[in-house]
Amino acid sequence: MEEKIRVLPIPSAVKPSHRPLRRRRRHIGPILILVLVLAAAAGWYVLEARPPLVTVVMPHHGPAVETVYATGVVEPIHWAKVSPAVKGRIVELLATEGEQVAPGTLLARLDDTKAKGDIAEAEARLRFAEQEVARYEALVRREAASRQTYDRALSDRDQATAVLAARRQALIDLNLRAPMAGIVLRRDGEVGEIADVNTILFWIGEPRPLWITTDVDEEDIPHAQIGQRALVKADAFPGRALEGHVSEITPKGDPIQKTFRVRVLLPDDTPLMIGMTTEVNLVLRQATDALLIPASAVRERSVFIVESGRARLRPIELGALGAREVEIRTGLKSDDRVIADPPSGLADNAAVRMSGAGD
Repeated sequence: MEEKIRVLPIPSAVKPSHRPLRRRRRHIGPILILVLVLAAAAGWYVLEARPPLVTVVMPHHGPAVETVYATGVVEPIHWAKVSPAVKGRIVELLATEGEQVAPGTLLARLDDTKAKGDIAEAEARLRFAEQEVARYEALVRREAASRQTYDRALSDRDQATAVLAARRQALIDLNLRAPMAGIVLRRDGEVGEIADVNTILFWIGEPRPLWITTDVDEEDIPHAQIGQRALVKADAFPGRALEGHVSEITPKGDPIQKTFRVRVLLPDDTPLMIGMTTEVNLVLRQATDALLIPASAVRERSVFIVESGRARLRPIELGALGAREVEIRTGLKSDDRVIADPPSGLADNAAVRMSGAGD
């Protein structure tokens, strides 16, 4: 009898199932989210909620100078710029730099070929006009011509005379002469170049005395006074403070630039040279024992000081202003702990952590 084999179903107890694993995964998700939230909260507390770290300094005493700032150029008091009166080609340069010249000394000549030709033409026209006057005068005496015709001939002669005078003056203008006694401070241009009426070919003047011509802002000009002390700095003399004093203040300002011209007279022994650019500080007030703090501590005429772990906004009155330090006239005491560089967004009464003086 043939034996039959039956395939029995696998009992559920041993049947493969993924349900237990799915249940375990469902518990991992909420736990991971909770961990991330706690980590983010901790990071926010460390980065945001924790009071910012600030550096504090103590005000100190030192010298301070309150000034009005301007820039300017060193110039001689007595000098003149020499330019051609008419446009022309340079044919000769007669004066050299450093040469002493007298008034009227010939400095340079421009090409006068055309000017001489114009003079010859004008002279010929004048001769003809004079002949016409003589001819019409004789005709009028014989009553062979009208008085009106004679008067026209006289007018033509006068015009020819004026043209000749203008042509002769144009020839004179082609010769550049020294307008004053002095030294040739500078000479520009070369033989063969075209010099226009705005081309400065010579600077004539005296090397001493010198002054600085500055432009002072119209908001500061009320503080400038004749005789006022001035501190001068130049790149040619780094770290060296030179002195001068205000000698002239132009009564009328420049409405476009909104500045006034102020001239600072320099002593005869100044090392500054003509043409140097300078920084000028007109001294308004000088203090030997001023209260000073870093310039970076000031925020719109206020500073932050630290009291009991909190930043307190303190209004101040500023005095002398420097690139690194400023003078505090009122609003601070020597034992105040000033935040040297307040972080952006720092508010009054905000909690802070200190480093530096007083921590």
